[in-house]
Amino acid sequence: MEGFKLYTIAEIAEILKVTQRTVYNYIKSESLKAIKIGKYWRVRHEDLALFLETGTNK
Repeated sequence: MEGFKLYTIAEIAEILKVTQRTVYNYIKSESLKAIKIGKYWRVRHEDLALFLETGTNK
């Protein structure tokens, strides 16, 4: 699984230059696909790339 990258909510917020609450809203609206590991949300690199291609609209 080399090259498998997971981002935290804080990392996604920093990359997108938005607040962490906005990232949670993207996840809740299913604009940004995320997985929950324990009590923490993580976003795969591929899902972030797809989000950046499609934006907030589905």
